[in-house]
Amino acid sequence: MQSDEESKNRWNQWHEAYERPESSLTQRLTVVRRRIGEALDRCPPGPIRVVSMCAGDGRDLLGVSESHGRASDVRAWLIELDPQLARRAREAAPPGIEVVCGDAGHSNAYVGAVPADLLLCCGVFGNISEEDIITTIKSWPMLCDSGATVIWTRGGHGPGPDRRDEVRSWVTSSGFEEIAFDGAPATYGVGVARMVRDSEPFRPGARLFEFCTTSETQNA
Repeated sequence: MQSDEESKNRWNQWHEAYERPESSLTQRLTVVRRRIGEALDRCPPGPIRVVSMCAGDGRDLLGVSESHGRASDVRAWLIELDPQLARRAREAAPPGIEVVCGDAGHSNAYVGAVPADLLLCCGVFGNISEEDIITTIKSWPMLCDSGATVIWTRGGHGPGPDRRDEVRSWVTSSGFEEIAFDGAPATYGVGVARMVRDSEPFRPGARLFEFCTTSETQNA
């Protein structure tokens, strides 16, 4: 089993792939940012509450909020467990975007942040068990406002099986309508869905997922 220090180093090394223009992470980031911009465009006038699960250094939302026309309406809550990544996000975040160093796999991390108009679940599903993926998706209705948009990612490469089509099915069966899906064989997958069911009451103290720390994942 990896130590906490080894796990932290792995996540920071994983984020280094964003510095390579040819990497699948960089290509995925471009798509995620475009989909975030479109989601913000669809929101009605007024404040837009955004929540990012396992936000990393926040480069997806922060990269959009720098120039988007609705940036001043965004009230965001970025949740990241790794202190170094959280610090980098906090240093780059403009007013209205709060960075919390906490466990996004536990519902208590979302107290005061939900219900969200836009929920980001990026870089999560390739690093948790199939059971936890399903549990997380089923938790979205307690984290989202009615009509909210969810943007999720799942890689189609790596040592684990390609679960992208299964995730799409689990999302729609949990009360979400797919708006878009971007991806190609053996690359990234970016899904966008709108919640078409009622929100659920928030459940404090609920465990949504736990990150796996072995090399069998890394397929985010």
